[in-house]
Amino acid sequence: MSGIERHFISMESATAPRNGAGYYPCQGLYHTRAGEKPKTAFIATHYNVDFSEHYLAEYMATRGFGFLGWNTRFRGAEAYFLLEHALVDIGVGVRWLQQEAGVENIVILGNSGGGSLMAAYHSQAVDPVLEATPGLKVPAAAKELIPGDYYISLCAHAGRPEVLTDWMDPSIIDETDPASIDAALNMYDPENGPPYSAEFIQCYRAAQVARNDRITAWVYSELDRLRQVGMFDRAFNMHRTWADLRLMDGSIDPSDRPVGQCYAGDPKAANFSPRSIGLNNTLRTWLSMWSLMSSPCRGAPHLAKIKLPALVMQSLSDTGVFPGDAKNIYELLGSTDKSLELMAGDHYLLEPHDARDNYADKIASWLGARL
Repeated sequence: MSGIERHFISMESATAPRNGAGYYPCQGLYHTRAGEKPKTAFIATHYNVDFSEHYLAEYMATRGFGFLGWNTRFRGAEAYFLLEHALVDIGVGVRWLQQEAGVENIVILGNSGGGSLMAAYHSQAVDPVLEATPGLKVPAAAKELIPGDYYISLCAHAGRPEVLTDWMDPSIIDETDPASIDAALNMYDPENGPPYSAEFIQCYRAAQVARNDRITAWVYSELDRLRQVGMFDRAFNMHRTWADLRLMDGSIDPSDRPVGQCYAGDPKAANFSPRSIGLNNTLRTWLSMWSLMSSPCRGAPHLAKIKLPALVMQSLSDTGVFPGDAKNIYELLGSTDKSLELMAGDHYLLEPHDARDNYADKIASWLGARL
């Protein structure tokens, strides 16, 4: 878009200095209209995906807002993610907006998987009670975060452990063998559906939770085993996580989405490929990001602490986030001033052709009524 300036920002973090190769742990692009210094700006960050050139950045900049697409040290390094350090890195971006860019109103944008990350940031900023990942300590800088002024959830998952569990294939028999299958729990076996019976759905969902909990139990036991030989951590793989029943059965959480598609194309092909969330982990990353039992990346505790004016937006043709997810986030938010908007569009707002403009207009109007 013409008339937009993009400023590259790279900084050290309180818990990560400049790398020996030269790059800084925190990096991003600040988008504004040329020659302007907005008083209201967005910050968007993801657990793993590079958000520096976020698709809404220029759209919001053309409407007079600043937009910092911000990355932590874990961009492209999901396997090593630790929440306590990610929050410190987000805090670097928020502080830069206030102290260097002259921003007075911070809009926390939680988009896609980054929804729960940004919710966790604000939660820790207003109530710094985060517990450390086992074997680590919560950095002092994680207790000195600057809270936001507005919160927007955009096509977001409630929490990292929740979305992984919703997508998990519970039919895997052996975690070390991605080809092992319990036919009774295989959603891709025509004998089971779609459509899926209420009994199958109930059994399947319970088995998904059980799989997550089994991995957590193994992680704790493995940490104990490693400790006995002087090791601190290890890597492991987790397979088959394109198996949400909603991908193949449009009657579950109905929307305008194309059934039989996921972000990676055909769900069955994706499920039995080495392309999935959570594929690579360390033991402590599992506990920090993915575990239902222990991860502080679950959405509910953090969303309840968000008392800011909040806007929840969800695209109705999204193949990975569904209306029920957006409604759940809306209900969990502690805000009294909160709105829920279900609108046309896919996950990245590539379709329809004017989706990004429509969402940017809705956001600008909502903010304009409150600034």
